[in-house]
Amino acid sequence: MPHGRYDNRSVSEILVLYYSSGGSIRRMAEFVAEGVERVPGAEARLRTVPRVAAVTAIAEPQIPAAGAPYCELRDLERCAGLALGSPARFGNMAAPLKAFLDTTTPLWLKGALAGKPACAFTASASLHGGQETALVSMMLPLLHHGMLIVGLPYTQAELNATRSGGTPYGPSHFAGVADDLPLTGEERLLCIAQGKRLAEIALKLAR
Repeated sequence: MPHGRYDNRSVSEILVLYYSSGGSIRRMAEFVAEGVERVPGAEARLRTVPRVAAVTAIAEPQIPAAGAPYCELRDLERCAGLALGSPARFGNMAAPLKAFLDTTTPLWLKGALAGKPACAFTASASLHGGQETALVSMMLPLLHHGMLIVGLPYTQAELNATRSGGTPYGPSHFAGVADDLPLTGEERLLCIAQGKRLAEIALKLAR
C-alpha cells in the first residue's frame, strides 16, 4: 500500500490513522485503504500511533519495527480526508489514539482540519461491545476540528445483510475475546465501501 507522496499535488491523499492492539483494526484499516484507492485520483496513507505507558516507562521506540509509521501532525494537516480507527475500550476509543488526538491542538488553533471529511471504524471483543459509542467517541474530537463526518448509508446492501459488525456510524468488526475472528464478507465490504465513499467526497470537496 502506498504511503503517499506529499509532492504530488494531483493526488488527494486520504489518511487512514489507526491504533491496533491485536491486529483486527490494522486489517480493517487496510480494507478501508483499499476502498480509498479504488477511487481514481485518491491515494491512501496508512499511519498508526504508539502505545501509551506510565510517565516513568517507555512504551514504544520512536520508529516502529514493522507496519505503518507513526502519525505526525503534518500527516493530518496535509490530508484531504481522514479515516480514524480504534478498538472499542469500554465503549470508548483506545487511550493511545486519544493521547495522539490530544496533541492536535496546534491544528485546531489554525483550523487546519476544518471542512475536511472524516469517518471512523472500530472492533470489539463482543458483538455488542460498545461499537457505536466507540465510533461516536472518535467523532467528537473530529467535530471540534470542524471536520465533516461521513457515515455508511443503508443504501449499502451489506449494512442490512450483516449478522456481525457494521453500523451506519461506520464499519465495525466482532473480533472475539482473543481478537482472532476473521472479518466477515460483509465487514470487509463495508470497510471498502467506507474508504471509497470517503475518498469520493474528499475529491468533490476539493473541486
